[in-house]
Parts: sequence; structure tokens; C-alpha cells
Amino acid sequence: MSLILRAGIIDPEIGGRELLRATLARLDAALVETECDDYASGPRFAKDQDLDVVFVGIDANPQQAIEAIRRLSAECERCPVIAFSRSNDGTLILRSIRAGAKEFLTIPINADDLATALQTVKDQVELSGSRRRRSTVIAVAGATGGAGSTSLAVNLATILAADPAKAVVLVDLDIPLGDADVLLDAVHEHTLMDVAENVARLDFDLLRRSLKRLDSGLYLLPRPAELQEASLIDETVLRRILSLLEAGFSHVIVDLSKGYTPLDLAALQQADITLMVAQLNLPSLRNCVRLLKAFRQMDDMDKKVRIVVNRFVADQGPIRLKKAQEILGREIFWQIPNDYRLMVDVCNNGVPLIQQAPKAAITQSIAAMAEALIGGSPTGSGSAAVAAPISPPSRWLNLWPSAVAR
Repeated sequence: MSLILRAGIIDPEIGGRELLRATLARLDAALVETECDDYASGPRFAKDQDLDVVFVGIDANPQQAIEAIRRLSAECERCPVIAFSRSNDGTLILRSIRAGAKEFLTIPINADDLATALQTVKDQVELSGSRRRRSTVIAVAGATGGAGSTSLAVNLATILAADPAKAVVLVDLDIPLGDADVLLDAVHEHTLMDVAENVARLDFDLLRRSLKRLDSGLYLLPRPAELQEASLIDETVLRRILSLLEAGFSHVIVDLSKGYTPLDLAALQQADITLMVAQLNLPSLRNCVRLLKAFRQMDDMDKKVRIVVNRFVADQGPIRLKKAQEILGREIFWQIPNDYRLMVDVCNNGVPLIQQAPKAAITQSIAAMAEALIGGSPTGSGSAAVAAPISPPSRWLNLWPSAVAR
């Protein structure tokens, strides 16, 4: 998965910033997270934003620009500086490099030159391990319709977002029939379609403004409003959107459709973890086997899969847990206990579990699963989950105010 750099621009001239932003938008290499029109405050601003690369426009005031580059190089050692100017004067280029700039680009900026400069920065970031934030993409898929995958995606995302140290976005990729917005009682004028239409000019600010921020801290990107818009989003555009979200958020949760469309497969390929939501019945388990077999033929995507049994009741039903694992040929990662009445209530009220029933066993189980996914081993064997289908209270619940009050 390609690393997308979080970039900042320091340039008092709006024209220079717009030219650079337009060129960056054509590359899947960097996302403009912030801009500053003042050389004096630019270095501190860039340092506070914890960026991967900073572009400094020289033309407005070369002397002040060189000083800003010098300060950036001294105060933000792990944040490379790229200077850009309409001038190709050798003396100016030399002064910029001596001040600490790693690269110098001439306006009009050549896309290939910019890509090369950014690749150099990427290599430095990856080699030094200086990237402070690594995004995790979790795809949530259902083995059958009605398995509860959307409810799980919504509540997992909300629980993760309860931690103020995390930035979490939920993407509703069930384009024909998605209802994540209904489960969260969220109305928003922008949808996945709006983001797709503007993907070529997206920067971090525009991306954030295109998302719905809920009181829980969770950001939501709803499905398109109209059914016919489904055909207007292709896999290339979706990969670009997910890459931009990865650059701006610590966790990206993607709720897939049940059709396993080309868009769903693109999201599965980009995901770090796939939660396959199933129930302990023969149709659901049979579909899991079929899907895992198909995934093995697609770059071993099955290795990312964690099987989650929803609506689990211990020692009940025609198929027991041990038999299900024999059918699947692998361990089940987690079991979510059955609480039909509560789930109907939260779905109809548009309120997530952690807000309406933070002490309920189902809430605690999903919270503990979130902790196992984010803080556990990358292989996720799930042996602890098998031993304890109703998990002990998780530290995630302490981050939600109502969890303490109730």
C-alpha cells in the first residue's frame, strides 16, 4: 500500500499555492493538510501539524523564505522541505539548498519532477521510520445479507472514535442500499458521490468538509443519495479516496455491500484487516468457505480475514462453535453475543451502543474486539475470544462519558 505524505504549503502568494495544489492533486503521493500565508509563523505552524513534507514558495519575499526554510530545517529535522519558485536562478537555488531545502522545483511545476521529489521524501520517511501515524483500514463484510455487518461496522467505528487520540472515518460502500447514516441518525449534504466527483482537486481541508462529523467524534462518508449514481464511481476513484482518507485518519472503517462488486473488491485489496461477519448456520458458513476460497486466489486476501460470529448464543443452535471452525478450516476470531431487543432499539433510535447501553454485554464485546484488533497481534488468532465470547469490560468504554455515568 503506497504511503501518502501529509503535506503543508508556506507561501504568501495564493497563486503559487494553487498551482502546487493542482499539480499534487494529479499524483497519488501527497495530501495537502494545511496552508500558511506567512513566512514568520509558517515553521511553527508546520511543526504543530506534524507533517511529512513542507513546500515553501520563494517568490513573495526570497529573504524571508530562505529564513523560513532555515528555521524549518532546524526545528523540524524529520520534516523535509521542498522549495519552489518561478525563478531558476542558480544563486537562489543554492541559497535554498544551503538553508536546508532537499529539493527545488521551478514553476510551472513538472508533474514528473514533483513525483521524483516526493519519492525521495517517501524513501527517507520509510527508511528512517519517522512517520508518526500509520492508518489502519478495516473492511467489514457480511457472509450473507442480514448478518449484522453494518451494525458491527457502525458500532466498531463509534467505539474507536471515543478515543480522542484517534481520528476515525466510516465509509458506507453499500452504494445501492447502505444505511449507516440511518443507524447513526446522520443527515449530511455531501456523499461518496460528491467526494468522487471532486477527487482530482481534493486537499485535506476540502476532504474533511465533505464528511459528516458526529457528536461521538466519528466522521461519516455516506453512500450516494441516488441509486443510479452507483455506476459513476469506479475502482480507481475509490482507491484514490481511500488513500486520501488513510493520509488524514488513523482508522478507516469501510462497510461493504453484500454483492462483492468491483468496488468492494478494491476496498478489500486496500484493507489491512477484513472482518467477515457470519452466523452459526449452514448458509452463512458455506458462504464463508466460498469467499475464503475466492480470496485465496486474489493476492492471498484470505490472510487478512477475521471471522466474527454475530448473534452468538453459547451451546445453542444446530451448529456449535467447534463444528463451525472445522467447516471453516480456521479459528473464529470473535463472537458477538446475541441481544436482539437492544439492537432493534439502537437501530431504530439511530444511537450507537456505546452511547445507549455502554454496560451491555454486546457493547463490551465489541469494545474488547476493537482493542484486540488495534492492540493485539497482527495475526489475530482469536484464541482468547473463543474462550470468552462475552468479553470483560474494555478500556475503550472508559473513554465514553456516558459509560461512567450509567
